Amino acid sequence: MKRILPLAFAVLKFVSGFFLISAAYELQRDEYLYLNQGQHLAWGYLEVPPLIAAQGWVSLALGGGEGWVKFWPFLWGAGTMYLVVRLAGRLGGGWFAQTLAGVCYLCSAFARLNLLFQPNSFEVFGFLACLYGLVGYLQEERVRYLYLLGLGLGLGLLNKYTTLFFIAALGGALLLTPARRLLGHRHFWGAAGVALLLWLPNVMWQISHGIPFLHHMALLNQTQLVHVEAADFWKAQLLMCFPALLVWAPGLLALLLARAFRPYRAVGLVVVLGVGLLAALHGKDYYALGYYPVLFAFGAVWWEARLAKFRWQRLAQPALLAVPLVLHLAYLPLACPLRSPAEMAALRPRYQHLGAYRWEDGQNHALPQDYADMLGWREMADKTWAAYQSLPDSVRAGTLIHCANYGQASAINYYNRHRAMPPANSLNGSFIFWYPSLNQCRAIIVVDDEPDEELAPHFAASRRFATVTNPYARERGTHITIGIRPDSAVLNLVRREWRTSLASWEGN
Repeated sequence: MKRILPLAFAVLKFVSGFFLISAAYELQRDEYLYLNQGQHLAWGYLEVPPLIAAQGWVSLALGGGEGWVKFWPFLWGAGTMYLVVRLAGRLGGGWFAQTLAGVCYLCSAFARLNLLFQPNSFEVFGFLACLYGLVGYLQEERVRYLYLLGLGLGLGLLNKYTTLFFIAALGGALLLTPARRLLGHRHFWGAAGVALLLWLPNVMWQISHGIPFLHHMALLNQTQLVHVEAADFWKAQLLMCFPALLVWAPGLLALLLARAFRPYRAVGLVVVLGVGLLAALHGKDYYALGYYPVLFAFGAVWWEARLAKFRWQRLAQPALLAVPLVLHLAYLPLACPLRSPAEMAALRPRYQHLGAYRWEDGQNHALPQDYADMLGWREMADKTWAAYQSLPDSVRAGTLIHCANYGQASAINYYNRHRAMPPANSLNGSFIFWYPSLNQCRAIIVVDDEPDEELAPHFAASRRFATVTNPYARERGTHITIGIRPDSAVLNLVRREWRTSLASWEGN
């Protein structure tokens, strides 16, 4: 049972992903970027470390279909589910505790998180793997668990830089509890060495490029994190895993206060310090999701022990299992993109007070931002292809496709990957490393939601070819403009913008 039940839940989690996305939606903006990074393998990128790009490369090598793109978040979600249920069993929980822990993971914010090909799914898996290793060592004192911890930290650093905050929380938790004895264990530092060795290539890449991570954090603070209010952050912590509140909240309190869980007090402090650090730094609310799965396991075991002494145990157990399921069903339209865009827009009055329709700009919109970011991309790519096809043969070979942001360029490249046309480019994000030479440029296709009309006289001919019209897409109104035979002023302007962008990222 200790192995079969976790495996059964993992399979359920993996398979369920295929039924939680409506065909009305496409891939999400960031997913296209990570796939595009998979075509330019390196030890680092301006946005993220290299692990997500390696997964993108594999997906593209297998054909690049949406099923292969979604394979990764489904896999990491299933892996996290396995560890959640397995951890409940390792803590002494029986079938009820393991089932309750699995249901909590299935019915909380991870249902949505594990649908998107982003670093977040592996981050949650990695954090839980580290805490699983810590629990395993505290139970058995076998060094293999320390190296599992080191492996999780090393891969986590290759996946997302927020792992640094987790490491800080882990260090603080060890110092504040009897688990500090680990700091004098040679294999603990051996595991730390494994983590550093895994991360080292990315560190060298950062150093060789002027540590662009610092510039990336500065941009986030100026454009996105500036809208993160403390009250909204804590409200989101309540809402993201609200269906499982009756489990994770007692789990956290038990970790910090209960005598039975005293050996694992450091685990509880990792959660407190990690989430507190993110709140202090105005991190996005979902950055904290990786700290909750471990609480499902501890909370489920706590409940099983309490109900064992309850007279109506046989009634209480199914009732407790039903709570997260019922609450999850009530908020399922927000958790997963199952309903069409029009239906989701109609539901806005019901859910708007939860902040679900509030975007990074701090304003409410017709759809949740993730949903709006999953629309209009194929239309944009097809219209860009049509614009390219409309060009005369004399200029087609020297065409530059210039996009205002990485989402546009990445999506155009994804949907046109089997068509004979040049790749789309941008001066946004990591695309600055892949921007082509302009020496043979004879035509420019500009994809921009705010095109500069003053540039038209600098082309021998210029015309608006098409516009993205999907009413629910975040890219609605993006224009596709064709300019033939640009003059030197336009080309020099692009070169200057490229040099300026590169210098700002590389600290020059």
